[in-house]
Order: sequence, then C-alpha cells, then structure tokens
Amino acid sequence: MNFSSKLIEEAVNAFSALPGIGKKSALRHVLHILQMEENNVTEITSAINRLKSEIQFCKVCHNISDQDTCTICLNQSRDKSIICVVENIRDLMAIENTQHFNGVYHVLGGLISPMEGIGPESLKIDTLLKRIDDQEVNEIIMALSSTIEGDTTLFYISRQIDQDKVKISSIARGIAFGGELEYTDDLTLAKSITNRLPYKNSNL
Repeated sequence: MNFSSKLIEEAVNAFSALPGIGKKSALRHVLHILQMEENNVTEITSAINRLKSEIQFCKVCHNISDQDTCTICLNQSRDKSIICVVENIRDLMAIENTQHFNGVYHVLGGLISPMEGIGPESLKIDTLLKRIDDQEVNEIIMALSSTIEGDTTLFYISRQIDQDKVKISSIARGIAFGGELEYTDDLTLAKSITNRLPYKNSNL
C-alpha cells in the first residue's frame, strides 16, 4: 500500500497493530480521524492516555478497575460464596452480559499450556486458593474454554482444592469443543452457567 504522506503511513501502521484491523480498515479509520473536529480527536487521545496510565487491576479478582477493588467485588448484593473462574477479562465481560450470574469472579490471566511455556506459576492460581482459604466459598465454577488447555487448567486447579469442602462445577458443554467463551452468544453462555455440572461427575 502506497502512501502520499509519511504521517498517514505511520498512523495506519499503528492502527493495524490492533487485533482484527487490517491495513485497509486502518486507513479508513485514519482518514475519518482527519475529518473529525480537533476537540473530538483530543477526547479520543486523552481517553486512551488515561486508560493506559490510570487503569488498575482489582486486588481481589484481577478484573480491570478504576480503583484497587472492582465494582463487582465491592457490590454487597453479589454472592461472595460462589466464584466463577475465567481465563481473561473478555470472558468475564461475556458472562456479565448474560445477566445470569450473581456471584463473583476470578481472572486467571491465561490457561496452562506447556507447549507455550505457560505453567501454573504464570497464572493467578495462588490468589484463587488464598481466597478459598480466607473466605466462605461454597462453589467454584470453572468457566473455561472447551479446549485442551482449558481442561488441563480445570484439572490442575481441581487437584488443589478440597472438594469435600468446596463444590467444583464446570460450565455445561453447550459450547463446542475448541470454542472460546468470548465468542459464544449470550443465550448459550447463560444456559452453560445455569446448567453447570459437578466437575467430579462430568465427562472431562
């Protein structure tokens, strides 16, 4: 792709670094920005700068937050005895969008994948186990993607928890094997949470 301006080229390269945006889409965004009022462009750049410099991660569940504890963990109407364990923040948002879960969350920050050099120590598993020890937790819902990595992570974590004291559930397999939670429609995801299965009696 040829550019008549080095500034345009640099802006297109920057935009195309974002996932799902190719060079042509990036160019459309860049040209649109050129047509915008300067104060609107300033709002965008200011929001991005603030996002990068001020965003925090919840000290309890590792969700993104504007303060050290996220609004979900601070919400007194949430059932703190049920923790839904997810791979990443996108999965947390997907489950929240279903409006069918009133417990709290724990974001692992990934899945165990020996092929990629990701072991249990790379994930937020220790803080999950500490929450279970420190709080009255009755159930852990393992809402992980139906992949080998997801099942490996589920199995590892289940071995660290006394299942005589804490119930472990896995989401119902309405989600195809290899599917990722964030791309699952709200209805299927809601049913998977509602119809969760005891892990010890599942086919995993």
